[in-house]
Amino acid sequence: MRKITALFLVLVGLSTAYADECAIDVTVGDVMAFTPSSINVSKSACSTLTIKLTHSGKIPKAAMGHNWVLSKTADAQNVAQTGWSEGLENNYLQKGDQRIIANTSVVGGGESASVEFNTAELEAGGDYTFFCSFVGHYFSMNGKFNVSA
Repeated sequence: MRKITALFLVLVGLSTAYADECAIDVTVGDVMAFTPSSINVSKSACSTLTIKLTHSGKIPKAAMGHNWVLSKTADAQNVAQTGWSEGLENNYLQKGDQRIIANTSVVGGGESASVEFNTAELEAGGDYTFFCSFVGHYFSMNGKFNVSA
């Protein structure tokens, strides 16, 4: 009976983990780091993906704001740097930049923002990076976004 109960608990746990793959919580704080620092997504498991960004710190967004932006790795640094001149009111992103796959707004201490996007356009095995586009944050706030079929 214990083996059956253990198997049931494992299967229930897998089901919950599978459902959670399509909604990922990302945390930032008053330091420049994302948790988690890399994200794995299965296109077959998730036709859409929701990223919820939560700023667990106390500093307001004008001083230590963060956002979550996804682009191809080859475009990431340029997308971030191009956006710096756009200001906080535009989330430090150039309006209409086709290189941006998804992004949240900039959040400050105690705030959160979410973005939901379709994974169909993403290439399995493609080279993607998520990053913060707040001025100067890109260089330490970026992570690998892995897509499988």
